[in-house]
Amino acid sequence: MSFFDSFLNIMDGCRQREAKKKTGFITILILLIAVWPVCAEAAGFKMVSVAGEKVNLRKGPSTQYPVVWELGEGFPLKVIERKGSWYKVVDFENDVGWIYKNLVSTKPHLVVKVNKKNKKRVNVRSGPGTNYKIVGKAEYGVVFETLKRGDGWVKVRHEKGLTGWIKRSLLWGW
Repeated sequence: MSFFDSFLNIMDGCRQREAKKKTGFITILILLIAVWPVCAEAAGFKMVSVAGEKVNLRKGPSTQYPVVWELGEGFPLKVIERKGSWYKVVDFENDVGWIYKNLVSTKPHLVVKVNKKNKKRVNVRSGPGTNYKIVGKAEYGVVFETLKRGDGWVKVRHEKGLTGWIKRSLLWGW
């Protein structure tokens, strides 16, 4: 075998090892992408929103438990536990309760989380930035449907039709 043949054999072996490394990396990446939603939900990262008006948030996982709060359409919640057909959830004020899983949706919503004590309202703007015109205002606790996200701003729509952009840091939800 010549020096040249030996060199080609060595290069061939290196290419095969590189191909195996790439295949292994791609396999791991695909598995991570597939498993991430399950892990996120198990870790309590799943977000849901209330699907209906006057939905009861209860003290425990059944209708036998007393109602803690009555929630409105779109109110965002973070799932922290699951028990049968019930979700244990937390809201933007860290209130905890249980909600029946058929009474929530995965449609993203946000709630205004700032200015509870001073009653100031946040600006809803025509575009994603402070240089855009103010088209409305919203108080603490007002819920919006999430339409679009970008560069620290979120395009939202209120149930009464007001549509505009709010700075993301002023909101809770997804």
